[in-house]
Amino acid sequence: MSELGHPRVHLRRTDSTNDRARELAASGAPHGTLVTAAEQTAGRGRHGRRWSAPAGSGLLMSLLLRSPPRMLPLSAALAVCDAAGEPARIKWPNDIVVERPASRLAKLGGILVEARPQEGWAVLGIGLNVAVELDRLPEELRQGADAGADSPLPAATLGLTPGAIEPTLARLLSALEHRLKEPEEATLAAWRSRDALLGREVSWAGGQGRAHGIDGTGRLVIVLAEGGQTTVGAGEVHLRQVGDRA
Repeated sequence: MSELGHPRVHLRRTDSTNDRARELAASGAPHGTLVTAAEQTAGRGRHGRRWSAPAGSGLLMSLLLRSPPRMLPLSAALAVCDAAGEPARIKWPNDIVVERPASRLAKLGGILVEARPQEGWAVLGIGLNVAVELDRLPEELRQGADAGADSPLPAATLGLTPGAIEPTLARLLSALEHRLKEPEEATLAAWRSRDALLGREVSWAGGQGRAHGIDGTGRLVIVLAEGGQTTVGAGEVHLRQVGDRA
């Protein structure tokens, strides 16, 4: 039996599965403890952004990992892609996307890692649109926004039925167990094969350029418009615009 997903707490409705998992971590819950919910009222992504999905339509989960590996965010993104299927790609640093016509990206899922290194644990939060009906979402989620400061991506869905959520969770936990054990070199190579930003124009508060993959620590490499290149970490930059590929 997999050590991930046991014990499991399933909630019909909660504010945030990450908050519940963090409480369990602080109270001594074991490695692999899983919190899932049919609905979240205050789900969130990076930088406090809200994660929204109609009740019973998405995979909403948070997993407690003790002594988490350095490459956890990369491994988690790969595991979500493994569970979601071949079209899934990764938009650095934490979005799971698919490509729409005209090379536009749409968001299928998101990842939020909240860690306490001094206490030796991390909570891995994942939201995945398994059975979301896009026409039930607010307009801003269906259409996204024009390129601009911190523009949200339009939503995407796997287009499955609510009955597919549990099988998708099982595939995800199995994939995650595998990905967490693989060598870092294999993780980096696999992540690069799913890179949705490679060759795309990006801009952020510090400048603009073209995404050129990730380095050996998972930092985004950007070839600058004025020449040369730089690397940025997930906590250092908001991508303000994602343009076409070269």
